[in-house]
Amino acid sequence: MGNKSSLMLQEQDIRDIQAETGFLPSQIERLYSRFTSLDKGDSGTLSREDFLRIPELAINPLGDRIVHAFFKESEDDHVNFRQFVRVLAHFRPIKKTQDNKLNAREEKLRFAFKMYDLDDDERISREELLAVLHMMVGENISDDQLNSIAERTILEADRDGDQMISFEEFCTALERTDVEQKMSIKFLK
Repeated sequence: MGNKSSLMLQEQDIRDIQAETGFLPSQIERLYSRFTSLDKGDSGTLSREDFLRIPELAINPLGDRIVHAFFKESEDDHVNFRQFVRVLAHFRPIKKTQDNKLNAREEKLRFAFKMYDLDDDERISREELLAVLHMMVGENISDDQLNSIAERTILEADRDGDQMISFEEFCTALERTDVEQKMSIKFLK
């Protein structure tokens, strides 16, 4: 077991994480168990390599972008448990009877927007859109078809004529999309 026993969650930690993320204590404990199983070095943190050992991420065309999202708040290229759970909270289903913070519609949209905003300048350029589309479809669609999709997407979403998609324009383009449902994962209780 190594030093994992010294990294056990305390009741106060569980209450704090529950208040911040909306996860139930049993879900937090399950996520902590998954976190510690990924922490091969028993350091209490995860590296990019730890994430990329997850088979589903390793084969996901957007795996690098998803992993990158976990490191947004990281200063040393390692993620602690609280940072790990905060990112996962974006995918918690919304409950009308519960205060939703990290998994509110706007936060889910911001998370999705960041998948496309490769240079973190708060705008999605045609080149960024093309790069992400290429990640998603690989060689299954021709460059001409990808260019056409990117052009049409920019044309339809860009309201201010700057040839970029701002977060506000992104939200407007997705206003009739059930983001709350599409960006939700059922976490076991």
